[in-house]
Amino acid sequence: MPQGIKDKVAILGMGCSRFGERWDASPEDLMVEAYNEAMSDAGITPEQLDAAWFSTHMEDVGTGRGGIPMGIALRLPNIGVTRVENFCAGGSEAVRAAVYAVASGACDIAIALGVEKLKDTGYGGLPVATVGTYIPQWYPAAVAPANFAQLAAAYRAKHGVDAATLKRAISHVSVKSHANGAKNPKAHLRKEITIEQCLNAPTIAQPLGLFDCCGVSDGAAAVIVTRPEIAREMGKKDLVTFKALQLAVSNGWEMSGSQWDGSYVHTARIASRKAYAEAGIKNPREEISMSEVHDCFSITELVTMEDLGLSDEGGAVRDVLDGKFDADGAIPCQIDGGLKCFGHPVGASGIRMLYEMYLQLLGRAGERQLANPRTGLIHNLGGQPNQNVCSISIVGREGE
Repeated sequence: MPQGIKDKVAILGMGCSRFGERWDASPEDLMVEAYNEAMSDAGITPEQLDAAWFSTHMEDVGTGRGGIPMGIALRLPNIGVTRVENFCAGGSEAVRAAVYAVASGACDIAIALGVEKLKDTGYGGLPVATVGTYIPQWYPAAVAPANFAQLAAAYRAKHGVDAATLKRAISHVSVKSHANGAKNPKAHLRKEITIEQCLNAPTIAQPLGLFDCCGVSDGAAAVIVTRPEIAREMGKKDLVTFKALQLAVSNGWEMSGSQWDGSYVHTARIASRKAYAEAGIKNPREEISMSEVHDCFSITELVTMEDLGLSDEGGAVRDVLDGKFDADGAIPCQIDGGLKCFGHPVGASGIRMLYEMYLQLLGRAGERQLANPRTGLIHNLGGQPNQNVCSISIVGREGE
Protein backbone atom coordinates (compact mmCIF):
# COMPACT_ATOMS: atom_id res chain seq x y z
CA MET A 1 0.00 0.00 0.00
CA PRO A 2 1.22 3.57 -0.71
CA GLN A 3 2.66 5.25 2.36
CA GLY A 4 2.21 8.81 1.16
CA ILE A 5 4.51 11.78 1.70
CA LYS A 6 3.23 13.14 5.01
CA ASP A 7 6.05 15.07 6.75
CA LYS A 8 8.67 13.56 4.41
CA VAL A 9 9.34 16.82 2.56
CA ALA A 10 9.75 20.35 3.91
CA ILE A 11 9.70 23.74 2.26
CA LEU A 12 13.16 25.26 2.45
CA GLY A 13 12.27 28.57 0.84
CA MET A 14 9.73 30.30 -1.38
CA GLY A 15 9.49 33.36 -3.58
CA CYS A 16 6.88 35.13 -5.66
CA SER A 17 7.04 38.04 -8.05
CA ARG A 18 4.56 40.86 -7.99
CA PHE A 19 1.63 39.84 -10.20
CA GLY A 20 -0.08 42.17 -12.62
CA GLU A 21 0.36 43.86 -15.98
CA ARG A 22 4.13 43.58 -15.90
CA TRP A 23 4.98 45.41 -19.12
CA ASP A 24 8.25 46.31 -17.41
CA ALA A 25 9.42 42.70 -17.14
CA SER A 26 10.16 39.77 -19.44
CA PRO A 27 9.39 36.17 -18.46
CA GLU A 28 13.05 35.85 -17.52
CA ASP A 29 12.81 38.91 -15.27
CA LEU A 30 9.80 37.45 -13.49
CA MET A 31 11.56 34.12 -13.00
CA VAL A 32 14.59 35.87 -11.51
CA GLU A 33 12.34 37.91 -9.18
CA ALA A 34 10.72 34.78 -7.74
CA TYR A 35 13.94 32.73 -7.77
CA ASN A 36 16.02 35.33 -5.91
CA GLU A 37 13.46 35.58 -3.12
CA ALA A 38 13.22 31.79 -2.82
CA MET A 39 16.99 31.29 -2.77
CA SER A 40 17.46 34.03 -0.18
CA ASP A 41 14.69 32.55 1.94
CA ALA A 42 16.23 29.07 1.67
CA GLY A 43 19.74 30.35 2.40
CA ILE A 44 21.42 28.20 -0.24
CA THR A 45 23.59 28.65 -3.33
CA PRO A 46 22.73 27.44 -6.86
CA GLU A 47 25.28 24.62 -6.54
CA GLN A 48 23.14 23.04 -3.83
CA LEU A 49 20.20 22.54 -6.20
CA ASP A 50 19.98 18.99 -7.55
CA ALA A 51 17.07 19.29 -9.99
CA ALA A 52 14.39 21.67 -11.22
CA TRP A 53 10.85 21.51 -12.59
CA PHE A 54 9.53 24.34 -14.73
CA SER A 55 5.83 25.09 -15.25
CA THR A 56 4.52 27.23 -18.08
CA HIS A 57 1.38 26.91 -20.18
CA MET A 58 2.41 28.79 -23.30
CA GLU A 59 4.44 27.03 -26.00
CA ASP A 60 7.32 29.47 -25.94
CA VAL A 61 8.81 31.41 -23.05
CA GLY A 62 11.52 33.82 -24.02
CA THR A 63 14.50 31.80 -25.20
CA GLY A 64 12.87 28.52 -26.20
CA ARG A 65 10.92 25.46 -25.16
CA GLY A 66 11.51 22.66 -22.67
CA GLY A 67 13.49 23.45 -19.55
CA ILE A 68 16.02 25.65 -21.31
CA PRO A 69 14.34 29.03 -20.54
CA MET A 70 14.60 28.39 -16.80
CA GLY A 71 18.15 27.08 -17.02
CA ILE A 72 19.33 30.13 -18.95
CA ALA A 73 17.33 32.79 -17.08
CA LEU A 74 18.58 31.60 -13.68
CA ARG A 75 22.03 30.44 -14.83
CA LEU A 76 21.44 27.11 -13.14
CA PRO A 77 24.54 24.89 -12.81
CA ASN A 78 23.63 22.49 -15.66
CA ILE A 79 21.22 20.51 -13.52
CA GLY A 80 18.22 18.71 -14.94
CA VAL A 81 15.32 21.05 -15.71
CA THR A 82 12.06 19.40 -16.76
CA ARG A 83 9.20 21.43 -18.22
CA VAL A 84 5.72 20.36 -17.11
CA GLU A 85 2.28 21.52 -18.25
CA ASN A 86 -1.11 20.38 -16.99
CA PHE A 87 -3.46 23.19 -17.98
CA CYS A 88 -3.95 25.62 -15.09
CA ALA A 89 -2.68 23.01 -12.59
CA GLY A 90 0.82 23.02 -14.06
CA GLY A 91 2.32 24.84 -11.06
CA SER A 92 1.07 22.18 -8.67
CA GLU A 93 2.33 19.51 -11.05
CA ALA A 94 5.84 21.00 -10.88
CA VAL A 95 5.62 21.00 -7.08
CA ARG A 96 4.46 17.38 -7.08
CA ALA A 97 7.43 16.31 -9.18
CA ALA A 98 9.95 18.14 -7.00
CA VAL A 99 8.40 16.80 -3.78
CA TYR A 100 8.34 13.23 -5.06
CA ALA A 101 11.97 13.47 -6.19
CA VAL A 102 13.05 14.61 -2.75
CA ALA A 103 10.86 12.10 -0.90
CA SER A 104 12.30 9.25 -2.98
CA GLY A 105 15.88 10.25 -2.17
CA ALA A 106 16.70 10.96 -5.82
CA CYS A 107 17.39 14.59 -4.86
CA ASP A 108 18.35 16.33 -1.65
CA ILE A 109 17.17 19.77 -2.73
CA ALA A 110 14.88 20.55 -5.67
CA ILE A 111 13.15 23.63 -7.02
CA ALA A 112 9.80 24.08 -8.77
CA LEU A 113 9.11 27.34 -10.59
CA GLY A 114 6.17 28.56 -12.63
CA VAL A 115 5.89 31.61 -14.87
CA GLU A 116 3.50 33.11 -17.39
CA LYS A 117 3.54 36.34 -19.40
CA LEU A 118 -0.09 36.43 -20.51
CA LYS A 119 -0.35 40.15 -21.20
CA ASP A 120 2.11 39.78 -24.08
CA THR A 121 -0.13 37.31 -25.93
CA GLY A 122 -2.47 40.06 -27.06
CA TYR A 123 -5.43 37.91 -26.08
CA GLY A 124 -8.25 39.45 -24.07
CA GLY A 125 -9.21 36.41 -21.99
CA LEU A 126 -7.47 33.26 -20.87
CA PRO A 127 -5.48 32.47 -24.03
CA VAL A 128 -5.09 29.20 -25.83
CA ALA A 129 -1.63 27.63 -25.55
CA THR A 130 -0.29 29.59 -28.51
CA VAL A 131 1.37 33.00 -28.43
CA GLY A 132 -0.35 35.61 -30.58
CA THR A 133 -3.83 36.39 -31.84
CA TYR A 134 -4.06 34.09 -34.86
CA ILE A 135 -6.57 31.68 -33.27
CA PRO A 136 -10.00 32.92 -34.46
CA GLN A 137 -12.50 34.19 -31.93
CA TRP A 138 -15.11 31.80 -33.35
CA TYR A 139 -12.96 28.79 -32.36
CA PRO A 140 -15.50 25.92 -31.98
CA ALA A 141 -15.41 25.53 -28.22
CA ALA A 142 -17.14 27.42 -25.45
CA VAL A 143 -14.94 30.00 -23.76
CA ALA A 144 -14.14 29.62 -20.07
CA PRO A 145 -16.77 32.07 -18.71
CA ALA A 146 -19.50 30.22 -20.60
CA ASN A 147 -18.38 26.82 -19.33
CA PHE A 148 -18.28 27.92 -15.71
CA ALA A 149 -21.58 29.80 -16.08
CA GLN A 150 -23.08 26.42 -16.91
CA LEU A 151 -21.66 25.12 -13.62
CA ALA A 152 -23.67 27.86 -11.89
CA ALA A 153 -26.84 27.01 -13.80
CA ALA A 154 -26.54 23.30 -12.99
CA TYR A 155 -25.84 24.03 -9.32
CA ARG A 156 -28.87 26.31 -9.07
CA ALA A 157 -31.15 23.77 -10.74
CA LYS A 158 -29.99 20.87 -8.59
CA HIS A 159 -30.27 22.64 -5.25
CA GLY A 160 -33.29 24.81 -5.97
CA VAL A 161 -31.48 28.08 -5.31
CA ASP A 162 -33.24 31.13 -6.71
CA ALA A 163 -31.24 33.24 -9.15
CA ALA A 164 -31.04 36.33 -6.93
CA THR A 165 -29.71 34.40 -3.93
CA LEU A 166 -27.06 32.59 -5.95
CA LYS A 167 -25.98 35.86 -7.57
CA ARG A 168 -25.65 37.51 -4.15
CA ALA A 169 -23.56 34.57 -2.87
CA ILE A 170 -21.28 34.69 -5.92
CA SER A 171 -20.93 38.44 -5.43
CA HIS A 172 -20.05 37.92 -1.76
CA VAL A 173 -17.18 35.67 -2.85
CA SER A 174 -15.91 38.39 -5.21
CA VAL A 175 -16.22 41.20 -2.64
CA LYS A 176 -14.38 39.09 -0.06
CA SER A 177 -11.51 38.37 -2.45
CA HIS A 178 -11.15 42.04 -3.39
CA ALA A 179 -11.01 42.98 0.30
CA ASN A 180 -8.27 40.40 0.87
CA GLY A 181 -6.33 41.36 -2.24
CA ALA A 182 -6.33 45.01 -1.20
CA LYS A 183 -4.06 44.02 1.70
CA ASN A 184 -1.56 42.18 -0.50
CA PRO A 185 1.28 44.27 -1.96
CA LYS A 186 2.01 41.63 -4.63
CA ALA A 187 -1.58 41.27 -5.85
CA HIS A 188 -2.68 42.41 -9.30
CA LEU A 189 -6.03 43.91 -8.23
CA ARG A 190 -5.81 45.84 -4.98
CA LYS A 191 -9.08 47.76 -4.81
CA GLU A 192 -12.01 46.83 -2.62
CA ILE A 193 -15.46 46.71 -4.21
CA THR A 194 -18.98 46.86 -2.80
CA ILE A 195 -21.70 44.28 -3.15
CA GLU A 196 -23.69 46.82 -5.16
CA GLN A 197 -20.84 47.29 -7.64
CA CYS A 198 -20.60 43.55 -8.08
CA LEU A 199 -24.33 42.99 -8.50
CA ASN A 200 -24.65 45.82 -11.03
CA ALA A 201 -21.49 45.05 -13.06
CA PRO A 202 -21.73 44.16 -16.75
CA THR A 203 -22.63 40.53 -17.37
CA ILE A 204 -19.94 38.34 -18.95
CA ALA A 205 -21.85 35.03 -18.98
CA GLN A 206 -25.00 34.83 -16.89
CA PRO A 207 -24.82 34.83 -13.89
CA LEU A 208 -21.14 35.82 -13.93
CA GLY A 209 -20.46 39.53 -13.96
CA LEU A 210 -17.26 41.44 -14.56
CA PHE A 211 -16.11 41.14 -10.96
CA ASP A 212 -16.81 37.40 -10.83
CA CYS A 213 -14.06 36.55 -13.34
CA CYS A 214 -10.33 36.48 -12.66
CA GLY A 215 -8.15 38.71 -14.79
CA VAL A 216 -5.20 38.02 -17.06
CA SER A 217 -1.92 38.49 -15.21
CA ASP A 218 1.84 38.15 -15.54
CA GLY A 219 3.83 36.59 -12.71
CA ALA A 220 6.14 33.88 -11.37
CA ALA A 221 6.46 31.85 -8.18
CA ALA A 222 9.04 29.37 -6.88
CA VAL A 223 9.43 26.81 -4.10
CA ILE A 224 12.55 24.98 -2.90
CA VAL A 225 12.02 21.67 -1.10
CA THR A 226 14.16 19.24 0.85
CA ARG A 227 13.84 16.56 3.51
CA PRO A 228 13.16 17.82 7.06
CA GLU A 229 16.42 16.41 8.44
CA ILE A 230 18.42 18.34 5.84
CA ALA A 231 16.50 21.53 6.64
CA ARG A 232 17.23 21.10 10.34
CA GLU A 233 20.93 20.50 9.63
CA MET A 234 20.90 23.85 7.84
CA GLY A 235 19.50 25.52 10.96
CA LYS A 236 15.88 25.79 9.84
CA LYS A 237 13.21 25.72 12.52
CA ASP A 238 9.40 25.77 12.52
CA LEU A 239 9.27 23.76 9.32
CA VAL A 240 6.32 23.73 6.94
CA THR A 241 5.91 20.21 5.56
CA PHE A 242 3.72 18.52 2.97
CA LYS A 243 0.95 16.41 4.44
CA ALA A 244 -0.55 15.25 1.15
CA LEU A 245 -0.33 15.66 -2.63
CA GLN A 246 -3.01 14.13 -4.82
CA LEU A 247 -3.94 14.48 -8.47
CA ALA A 248 -7.14 13.34 -10.21
CA VAL A 249 -7.66 13.58 -13.98
CA SER A 250 -10.90 13.25 -15.94
CA ASN A 251 -11.31 9.98 -17.83
CA GLY A 252 -14.37 10.93 -19.86
CA TRP A 253 -16.96 9.81 -17.33
CA GLU A 254 -18.49 13.26 -17.01
CA MET A 255 -19.40 13.36 -20.70
CA SER A 256 -20.08 9.67 -21.36
CA GLY A 257 -23.56 9.43 -19.90
CA SER A 258 -26.15 11.13 -17.72
CA GLN A 259 -24.72 10.31 -14.27
CA TRP A 260 -22.88 13.63 -13.88
CA ASP A 261 -25.33 16.51 -13.48
CA GLY A 262 -22.83 19.34 -14.07
CA SER A 263 -23.27 20.90 -10.62
CA TYR A 264 -19.88 19.96 -9.17
CA VAL A 265 -16.36 18.95 -10.20
CA HIS A 266 -15.96 15.19 -10.00
CA THR A 267 -12.14 15.11 -9.88
CA ALA A 268 -12.04 17.62 -7.00
CA ARG A 269 -14.08 15.26 -4.85
CA ILE A 270 -11.83 12.31 -5.68
CA ALA A 271 -8.54 14.18 -5.14
CA SER A 272 -9.65 15.81 -1.87
CA ARG A 273 -10.88 12.50 -0.44
CA LYS A 274 -7.51 10.88 -1.21
CA ALA A 275 -5.60 13.88 0.16
CA TYR A 276 -7.46 13.81 3.46
CA ALA A 277 -6.70 10.10 3.80
CA GLU A 278 -3.01 10.67 3.02
CA ALA A 279 -2.80 13.53 5.53
CA GLY A 280 -4.72 11.62 8.20
CA ILE A 281 -7.48 14.24 8.27
CA LYS A 282 -10.78 12.89 9.59
CA ASN A 283 -12.81 16.10 9.81
CA PRO A 284 -11.63 18.74 7.32
CA ARG A 285 -14.02 21.36 8.69
CA GLU A 286 -12.23 21.16 12.02
CA GLU A 287 -8.70 20.36 10.84
CA ILE A 288 -8.24 22.69 7.82
CA SER A 289 -7.31 26.19 9.01
CA MET A 290 -7.46 27.96 5.63
CA SER A 291 -7.56 27.28 1.92
CA GLU A 292 -6.46 28.62 -1.45
CA VAL A 293 -8.74 27.32 -4.18
CA HIS A 294 -8.91 27.73 -7.94
CA ASP A 295 -11.34 30.65 -8.15
CA CYS A 296 -11.00 31.27 -11.88
CA PHE A 297 -14.62 32.37 -11.45
CA SER A 298 -16.34 33.10 -8.16
CA ILE A 299 -18.89 30.34 -8.74
CA THR A 300 -15.99 27.87 -8.86
CA GLU A 301 -14.93 28.82 -5.35
CA LEU A 302 -18.48 28.40 -4.05
CA VAL A 303 -18.94 24.96 -5.61
CA THR A 304 -15.44 23.90 -4.52
CA MET A 305 -16.36 24.37 -0.86
CA GLU A 306 -18.75 21.44 -1.26
CA ASP A 307 -16.33 19.42 -3.38
CA LEU A 308 -13.77 19.73 -0.57
CA GLY A 309 -16.29 18.76 2.11
CA LEU A 310 -15.99 22.17 3.81
CA SER A 311 -19.71 22.77 3.21
CA ASP A 312 -22.66 20.39 3.12
CA GLU A 313 -24.09 19.40 -0.24
CA GLY A 314 -26.18 22.39 -1.27
CA GLY A 315 -24.99 24.34 1.78
CA ALA A 316 -22.22 26.48 0.30
CA VAL A 317 -24.56 29.37 -0.56
CA ARG A 318 -25.61 29.68 3.08
CA ASP A 319 -22.03 29.27 4.35
CA VAL A 320 -20.70 31.90 1.94
CA LEU A 321 -23.39 34.42 2.87
CA ASP A 322 -22.79 33.70 6.58
CA GLY A 323 -19.11 34.62 6.14
CA LYS A 324 -17.67 31.17 6.87
CA PHE A 325 -14.89 31.68 4.31
CA ASP A 326 -14.21 35.37 4.94
CA ALA A 327 -10.93 36.51 6.47
CA ASP A 328 -12.53 36.48 9.93
CA GLY A 329 -14.59 33.35 9.26
CA ALA A 330 -14.16 29.77 10.44
CA ILE A 331 -12.12 28.65 7.39
CA PRO A 332 -10.72 31.67 5.53
CA CYS A 333 -10.40 31.21 1.77
CA GLN A 334 -8.25 33.24 -0.64
CA ILE A 335 -6.72 35.30 2.14
CA ASP A 336 -4.24 36.72 -0.40
CA GLY A 337 -6.95 37.62 -2.95
CA GLY A 338 -6.92 34.34 -4.87
CA LEU A 339 -6.80 33.98 -8.64
CA LYS A 340 -9.54 36.59 -8.66
CA CYS A 341 -7.33 39.41 -7.30
CA PHE A 342 -3.77 38.13 -6.80
CA GLY A 343 -3.87 37.03 -10.44
CA HIS A 344 -3.73 33.93 -12.62
CA PRO A 345 -0.51 33.56 -14.63
CA VAL A 346 -1.40 29.98 -15.55
CA GLY A 347 1.90 28.18 -14.96
CA ALA A 348 2.56 30.00 -11.68
CA SER A 349 -0.83 29.85 -9.96
CA GLY A 350 -0.45 26.55 -8.09
CA ILE A 351 2.87 27.65 -6.62
CA ARG A 352 1.48 31.09 -5.77
CA MET A 353 -1.27 29.41 -3.73
CA LEU A 354 1.35 27.42 -1.84
CA TYR A 355 3.31 30.65 -1.23
CA GLU A 356 0.44 32.16 0.74
CA MET A 357 -0.05 29.03 2.83
CA TYR A 358 3.68 29.03 3.59
CA LEU A 359 3.68 32.69 4.67
CA GLN A 360 0.62 32.20 6.84
CA LEU A 361 2.00 29.12 8.58
CA LEU A 362 5.24 30.97 9.38
CA GLY A 363 3.44 34.13 10.53
CA ARG A 364 4.87 36.26 7.71
CA ALA A 365 1.70 37.42 5.97
CA GLY A 366 1.76 40.94 7.36
CA GLU A 367 -1.54 42.84 7.39
CA ARG A 368 -3.50 39.78 6.27
CA GLN A 369 -1.96 37.35 8.81
CA LEU A 370 -4.43 34.90 10.33
CA ALA A 371 -4.37 33.91 13.99
CA ASN A 372 -2.44 30.67 14.51
CA PRO A 373 -3.20 28.72 11.29
CA ARG A 374 -2.00 25.12 11.45
CA THR A 375 -3.02 23.45 8.19
CA GLY A 376 -3.58 24.86 4.72
CA LEU A 377 -5.23 23.31 1.66
CA ILE A 378 -4.41 24.18 -1.96
CA HIS A 379 -6.92 23.29 -4.71
CA ASN A 380 -5.58 23.83 -8.25
CA LEU A 381 -7.90 23.05 -11.17
CA GLY A 382 -7.03 22.85 -14.85
CA GLY A 383 -9.47 22.58 -17.73
CA GLN A 384 -13.27 22.87 -17.67
CA PRO A 385 -15.89 21.48 -15.26
CA ASN A 386 -16.59 18.58 -17.64
CA GLN A 387 -12.96 17.57 -18.31
CA ASN A 388 -10.16 18.64 -16.06
CA VAL A 389 -7.22 17.88 -13.84
CA CYS A 390 -7.46 18.63 -10.12
CA SER A 391 -4.53 18.84 -7.73
CA ILE A 392 -5.00 18.94 -3.96
CA SER A 393 -2.07 19.77 -1.69
CA ILE A 394 -2.16 19.97 2.09
CA VAL A 395 0.64 21.60 4.07
CA GLY A 396 1.11 22.32 7.74
CA ARG A 397 3.54 22.60 10.58
CA GLU A 398 5.88 19.66 10.99
CA GLY A 399 4.55 16.93 13.25
CA GLU A 400 1.08 18.44 13.53
